[in-house]
Amino acid sequence: MDGGSRGQSGIQSLLAAEQEAQQIVNAARNAKLARLKQAKDEAEREVAEFRAQMEADYQRKLTESSGDSGANVKRLEKETDGKIQHLKTESDRISHDVVEMLLKHVTSVRC
Repeated sequence: MDGGSRGQSGIQSLLAAEQEAQQIVNAARNAKLARLKQAKDEAEREVAEFRAQMEADYQRKLTESSGDSGANVKRLEKETDGKIQHLKTESDRISHDVVEMLLKHVTSVRC
């Protein structure tokens, strides 16, 4: 009978060790899940910061380019006004000659 109680005690020790091992495995699994969640949260935070920085850069470039666009529009308007003024000057200069030529052509009698 003495051997039976020793066997029973060995089984109890084995069960206790198995329970302890399961607790260690569970604790390790929980710690791993916690680390994975922390890493995921940090990665999401970094992505959000990067996205915010890229959006700010984009908005800044958009503002700068629209400022350039405004300057380009003003430059083009100035160039266009200059060309229009040049055409008006040329038109005024040659209009008298054109009118004279047309009058001469219209009033000339052909036989």
